Amino acid sequence: MTRPRFARGTVASVTQTRYRCTACGNLTRFDVVTTSTTRAFHHFTVGGELEVEETEVLAETVDSVTCRWCGHGRNVEAVVDGDEVGSDEPPVEAGQ
Repeated sequence: MTRPRFARGTVASVTQTRYRCTACGNLTRFDVVTTSTTRAFHHFTVGGELEVEETEVLAETVDSVTCRWCGHGRNVEAVVDGDEVGSDEPPVEAGQ
């Protein structure tokens, strides 16, 4: 598998995605499995205790999304910007 290469100091944008289960109508409860690549500054005290500072997400991929209500991910879809959440009606375009 080829992984994306980032130039030093480059940060890929990580967006928040809303989901909808078309089987049961759930909009709020999902199990989301992700894989993340992060960079963090590890600061150890003189006593040896670790404090993690400045955590930065470099890349994140969503591996699976499962509906908590009906228990499967076959009917889970990402809600695209502009979709009317909670409405089955198609959006009305301007001028109609």
